[in-house]
Amino acid sequence: MTETAPTPATGAGPDERVAVVMITYNRRDEALLALARLHELPERPHVVVVDNGSQDGTAEAIREQHPWAELVASPVNLGAVGRNVAMERVRTPYVAFCDDDTWWEPGSLRRAADALEAHPRLGVVTGRILVEPGAREDAINAELLHSPVQGPAWLPGPALGSFLAGASVVRRTAFQEVGGFSERLWLGGEEELLAADLATAGWELVHLPDVVVHHQASTVRDPHLRRRHGLRNTLWFIWLRRPLRAALRRTRDVVGGAPRDRVTALALLDALRGAPWVLRERRPLPERVERRFLALEDSQRSSAARRYVS
Repeated sequence: MTETAPTPATGAGPDERVAVVMITYNRRDEALLALARLHELPERPHVVVVDNGSQDGTAEAIREQHPWAELVASPVNLGAVGRNVAMERVRTPYVAFCDDDTWWEPGSLRRAADALEAHPRLGVVTGRILVEPGAREDAINAELLHSPVQGPAWLPGPALGSFLAGASVVRRTAFQEVGGFSERLWLGGEEELLAADLATAGWELVHLPDVVVHHQASTVRDPHLRRRHGLRNTLWFIWLRRPLRAALRRTRDVVGGAPRDRVTALALLDALRGAPWVLRERRPLPERVERRFLALEDSQRSSAARRYVS
C-alpha cells in the first residue's frame, strides 16, 4: 500500500499525516470513551479500531455510537496482531497506537508527526505517560528520559531500546518493513521483539516528553494472565535475539526477579513449550543493536516499572 501525500501541518486543525490504530477486547464502555476522546482531537485522525472478538457488544456499540471510526470486527482475539490488521487499512505515513484505556493529549500527534517528518530514519516516537486519575507521572517516564541507550546525534530526544505500544507513534513503512507484531507472541511485552527488528533494519526509536498520552488502567483485565504472557514473551525474545551469554544472563535475571508462584511457573512452562520454534527461528542481534540491549540491563534489573508482578 502506498502512502498518500500528507497535508502539511499548520499548527492547528486536522493533520492528515497521522492516523490512529486501537485494539479492544470486552471493554465496551472504555472503548466507547476512548473513541469519543479521539474524535475530539484537533488533529482529527483517521481511526481504525479492531474489536478482538468481544462478547459484550463492543462492535455493535461502536457501529451505533461512532460510525465515523473504521471498525474491523474480528471473530477471534488477535491480540497485538490486531494492530497489524488495522495498519493495512491506513494510508498515512505515521500511525499512533492507542489502547482502549489510553488517550492522546491534544497536539501530541502533531508533535510526533513533526519529529518523524523531520528525521527520515526515525521509526518510533514514544511519549510521556500520565496516569489517571490525577495526571501523575508514570514510573516509566524517568527511565525513558534517562535512557542509557546511545543513539545518533541527530535524534531529537533520548534514544530507546524498546517502546510502549500504547504510548507510541510509528512510521508505517518501517513497521511494515519488519513485519509488524509477532503472531507467536500474541500480546504482552510484544514490543521488544519488534523494536529489536526495527533497530536491526536501521530504524531509530526516541522518547519525546512533549508527546503526551494519558493512561487510566482498565479494571476489566486479568492481571495474572497478563503477567504470564509478559514473562513468557520476554523469555522468548531473549532466546530469539540475544547472544548466548546475554541470553543466559538475562534469563537468570528475569526468572530470579519474578515471584515464585503458580503464574510464574505457568509462564516458564509456556516458554519451554515454545523452545523448539524459538531455537529454530533464533537470529542473534548484530553487535551494534546488541549494545543497545546490553546498555539497558542495569536499569531492567532495578526497574520498579518493569517488574513481573500481578
